[in-house]
Amino acid sequence: MTEQHLYPRYLLPRLLEALEDSPVTLIHGPRQCGKTTLAQMVGEEYGFSYITFDDDVQRAAAQTDPVGFVADLPQRAVLDEVQRVPQLFTSLKAAVDSHREPGRLILTGSANVLLLPQLADSLVGRMEVLRLHPLAQTELESGRSDFIQTVFTASFKAGAFGKRQGKALAERVAAGGYPAAIAREKPQRRATWYRDYIDTLIQRDIRDLARISALHALPRLLALAASQTARLVNVTELAAPFQISRPTIREYLTLLSQIFLVDELPAWHHNRLKRLVKAPKLHIGDSGLLCGLLGLDAHELWEDRGLFGQVLETFIYLELQRQASWREDKVTFSHYRDKDQVEVDIVMETGRQVAGVEVKASSTVKSDDFAGLRKLRQAVGKGFAAGVVLYDGDAVVGFGERLYAVPISTLWTRE
Repeated sequence: MTEQHLYPRYLLPRLLEALEDSPVTLIHGPRQCGKTTLAQMVGEEYGFSYITFDDDVQRAAAQTDPVGFVADLPQRAVLDEVQRVPQLFTSLKAAVDSHREPGRLILTGSANVLLLPQLADSLVGRMEVLRLHPLAQTELESGRSDFIQTVFTASFKAGAFGKRQGKALAERVAAGGYPAAIAREKPQRRATWYRDYIDTLIQRDIRDLARISALHALPRLLALAASQTARLVNVTELAAPFQISRPTIREYLTLLSQIFLVDELPAWHHNRLKRLVKAPKLHIGDSGLLCGLLGLDAHELWEDRGLFGQVLETFIYLELQRQASWREDKVTFSHYRDKDQVEVDIVMETGRQVAGVEVKASSTVKSDDFAGLRKLRQAVGKGFAAGVVLYDGDAVVGFGERLYAVPISTLWTRE
């Protein structure tokens, strides 16, 4: 049996920075994305004790006597999977307030604590929240990419860059970013891992978050959502195969979002524009998980060009989101679409700057591919940083003022 490779995590500097001035630091993200590994690595170096609430005994002790459990904690501790013990947060707040010292606790959670008001409100002003995603392509390559910075500074240099990926791009997409899945070389073994992964999350984490009557419907709903990735959320279509109401399906989608399996990308809005579509876009939280849900390996994905373009958009959105997570300047994401169906796949904003990214699976780019980006540029005006069409090519090409065709490989390579 081969040992799983330890990849660099570029969130590490932000975690160390948080420990210098925040009493509590929460690392949250999907199960198996590397939270525990990162927390234990830092904890071992800086003298933190480690406790996991996946351990039945530790969880029962914390649930039975949260005040006593917190009182007995060592001076520095990592508390793993803390969303499983919501009773603990009020006691943690009291302990932090009585002895307010930076770097006391590292918490990890496989549910979005920001969507659990009774948990998040307890530690407001006392806790820094960091999002850890599955591995980004730059982490898999152990390299660095300045793509987001280059977009916001419009500093692309025209000329040869990178190389066309071809089928290798489909292999990247199908592999995804979960370390344990990537460690399995055979596609069939990865598919088994993803199937077991989904079953575990639904049977354990969803049960912890909510008591729902149709738990058996969630795997099928998730598979149906996978077919809608990179499309506008259509609750009616999602509800059609089930004898479940639309509001209940909407509630189930929210639950799937809370454990990071799906991501709803909001619509970009502007006060001067009245003809914008306001519906969010749906994205599955990892492209490998997405391919597992669709039952596709890299070869099958590559052969279905229409579906490949759809899945590739999700892959690139996730890569940008992962790279943004370790930046100091916050980047917010949305999508642009108007009533004429002119769209931009991904809109990024930081401060007062707005940038657009359009995704193409082909190796050629035409002027028409910039239609949405031109509309976005016109709407934003001076705040428009740049518009990029990412394509499977080998050169950066200018297409007008602050508009560029850029190879997809730029996302994980540098000049």
